[in-house]
Amino acid sequence: MELVEKILKLKKEKRAIILAHNYQRPEVQDIADYVGDSIELSRKAMEEKDAEIIVFAAVDFMAESAAILNPDKKVLLPSAGARCPMAQMLTVDEIKRWKVLYPLVPVVLYVNTLASAKAYCDVCCTSANAVEVINALNAETVLFGPDHNLAEYVQEKTGKTVIPIPERGFCPTHLLFHPEEVQVLKEKYPDAVVMVHPECNAEMRKIADFIGSTSQMCKHAKESPAKTFIVATEEGILHRLRKENPNKQFILAYEGAICPNMKLNTLERIYSALKAEKHVVTVPEPVASKARKALEKMFELTQR
Repeated sequence: MELVEKILKLKKEKRAIILAHNYQRPEVQDIADYVGDSIELSRKAMEEKDAEIIVFAAVDFMAESAAILNPDKKVLLPSAGARCPMAQMLTVDEIKRWKVLYPLVPVVLYVNTLASAKAYCDVCCTSANAVEVINALNAETVLFGPDHNLAEYVQEKTGKTVIPIPERGFCPTHLLFHPEEVQVLKEKYPDAVVMVHPECNAEMRKIADFIGSTSQMCKHAKESPAKTFIVATEEGILHRLRKENPNKQFILAYEGAICPNMKLNTLERIYSALKAEKHVVTVPEPVASKARKALEKMFELTQR
């Protein structure tokens, strides 16, 4: 408890806000000013006009997005090693290679990419608005990276040709889910609603009752009359789901679905980063300017 008090005291002194992604440790979520998905959190920070420091308990690309959208604030990533493996899968060189092959096709990048990659796309999207963004584009074919499963899902929903770049980009955590575990759980909980993230494979999406992003899962769990849910996304979200719905039951579709990178952010590291104002996330202005345009284009197309 003493450490929590120290963090809260420092936060007040330094006019900081703490953002925590839905996959963070329970104790990190509990001290955050806002808990949510990556872009939702970055936009919350934009509304905090008096804040001077953003402590973003998440992974690298999320903190970069916060820095891009909040150029007047100092953004700290508590653990410098908190990197998203999927974001590393799409390089600038790879994007350039595909643009040569498809020069007239728009490039849409999932926000789970590094700022350097975002600078080379036409528009960004989230797992929550990917279908809406692709539908809004005046193009029947798009290049989409880096998640192959999300690209496949968007193609199913829009009927457009969605070409994944790279060809097999993936989230290591969401690849751990398989229908067999869910089938066993359904025998035990026959009335359970199966909620699946679109980063899961096609077999998992086929058995889902609901497919959506972390924020969409939280909304669906609140609004659904169901009392039991089988959840196929990173285990950190269970803390928020249980907290917001104390009378409902949430079961992880696979117990080993833990993102080690997300879990690198601890209370100790948050305290240390805030105290020393270290692990500052910076994006060079030429890159930030281009990436910001891609993010703003997303906001424009989705009107939010």
